[in-house]
Amino acid sequence: MSSKDIIKIVAETKDYLWGGNKLRDYGKVSDKDKIAESWELSYHKDGPSKTLKGELLSEVLMPSDLGKNANDFKDFPVLVKLIDSADNLSVQVHPSDDFALKNEGQFGKTEMWYIVDCDEGAGIYLGLKEDTDKEVFEKAIQDGTVTNLLNFYEVKKGDWFFIKSGTIHAIGKGVTVCEIQQNSNLTYRVYDFKRKGPDGKERPLHVEKALTVSNFTKFTNCKLDVEMGNKRLIGASKYFSAYFTEVDGDEEYLSDKNSFTAVTCIEGSGEIEKESISKGDTYFVPASYGEFKIEGKLKCIMTQVRKYYIGIDLGGTFIKGGICDDLGNLIATDKIPTETEKGEEKVMDNISTLALSLLDKVGLLVSDVEGLGMGVPGMIDSRKGVVIFYNNFNWKDVRICDGIKSRIGLDAVISNDANVAALGEAIFGSGKEFDDMILLTLGTGVGGGIIVDNQLIEGNKGAGAELGHAVIEVGGEQCTCGRKGCFEAYASANAIIRDTKRAMENHKDSKMWEIGGLDKVTGKVAFDYKDVDKYAKQVVDNYIEKLACGIVNYANIFRPHAVVLGGGVCAQGDNLIRPLQKIVDREVFAGELGPKCEVRIASLENSAGILGAVALVMNKNS
Repeated sequence: MSSKDIIKIVAETKDYLWGGNKLRDYGKVSDKDKIAESWELSYHKDGPSKTLKGELLSEVLMPSDLGKNANDFKDFPVLVKLIDSADNLSVQVHPSDDFALKNEGQFGKTEMWYIVDCDEGAGIYLGLKEDTDKEVFEKAIQDGTVTNLLNFYEVKKGDWFFIKSGTIHAIGKGVTVCEIQQNSNLTYRVYDFKRKGPDGKERPLHVEKALTVSNFTKFTNCKLDVEMGNKRLIGASKYFSAYFTEVDGDEEYLSDKNSFTAVTCIEGSGEIEKESISKGDTYFVPASYGEFKIEGKLKCIMTQVRKYYIGIDLGGTFIKGGICDDLGNLIATDKIPTETEKGEEKVMDNISTLALSLLDKVGLLVSDVEGLGMGVPGMIDSRKGVVIFYNNFNWKDVRICDGIKSRIGLDAVISNDANVAALGEAIFGSGKEFDDMILLTLGTGVGGGIIVDNQLIEGNKGAGAELGHAVIEVGGEQCTCGRKGCFEAYASANAIIRDTKRAMENHKDSKMWEIGGLDKVTGKVAFDYKDVDKYAKQVVDNYIEKLACGIVNYANIFRPHAVVLGGGVCAQGDNLIRPLQKIVDREVFAGELGPKCEVRIASLENSAGILGAVALVMNKNS
């Protein structure tokens, strides 16, 4: 097939004894008496889905149609179903991958349910009400009272639930579900209400195995709900990501190179790329299809395979962290005090605590994420994962990556925090359309990072890219590094504050005194008064001249497509960028004859460190 074709999927139906016939109202056709399940997107041998021509979907689709993320699995990772329960399903549990591969020769099962419809009062059994001993649970199975130990959630249309492997559960009578699950058909039946199968015998139970794999701690329902433009992320694991979307008119979506998109309509009707779609239909949109349009009035569940990462931005006061997908979407963020005064081991404890709490917040396991990246201040040996030296923390030779791995079992990578911010802007921010860019962070000092051919240039042992400490005026202003005339001494926020105070002290007639005194001076005061006060204008003009000098120097050395500026002074927007661009265009080597270097403002703001740390892991794994 062409990777520019979408495919309407013909589902495989199942007639399990607890099933009903509501799925016929969803367009499902079967010669079976009941339609308990409709396997919408399936590569599984027990129920493979097909095309309208009768071809197996698994034989028609090419690896490029699935996308890189799905191809990284040995087998296709996901299975999407519609389920109609005319009666209670058995109380059951699914094993983890480790147990299932060792004992069954196949993968385990993590899943989620979206409640498509339900009878009044209908519900599901999900997880234990309280911590329970294995022996107590086994006796409840024998007594037929096992459901008394489980949470019963009375459901309503539009609810959703995430079920990790090891969680005891059952769909109750009168519920219609869209199930997105790991590609597995492995179930350990715990209790089956003593009903009989078609052969007149009670269906077999798998109590011994179920007791081995079950989680006997109190269940906490984690309801992920993250807005992502015109859709909401409602379930995430390394095997699948599930999204809910509602269309009333027309909406555009993206099927990118990393993942296909399966679109299952659960209500209403309309068109997808001019093809008719209605309740119960599932379409496969290949990876790299690009933007596709859905029109009409309908609700859909979308399924993709995404990768997830943890990013950590280590600061002096707080550690900021986030979980991000491979498209740069932050799905959770939080922060925790750094507590550097308590020593390096405590800081590593805090990083690990933050990482694990972020995973809990979104229902991910450590095994669901690809790795953890960190932006760390100081001199860094990124290859060995060591902070060689950072005076503000009093750190020397701190093996931070080994420390994180020993605590949470997750591989970690690090780089200097400014380098990490540059990588974040290059991959997800203002520089994402370019292969080469430089970031300059204009804060207390001037930090920076260099990206060449989409790779971070760190220098020997990661100690390079100190862009603020190139001299632009020999014998000039004193820099905190010990030299004089450094770029940082003229282009930092501290520099413009210093020059503003000097201008006010030297010119008592300056209108800038209206702010009340020297202690009120910030980096924006001169900009605020530049149109009404000649001294303020001199400060601003001098600042822009010196900043442009440094930018031109780096443009001549590296010839980047863009120099991206971050920091509070960038709030000046065009008042800063336009004059800078004019000087750079005029003074860069060869002028108009050479390639243009754009001056841009960073777009990621406070997320740059987290997203850059994520990009570190992505670059390492690519």
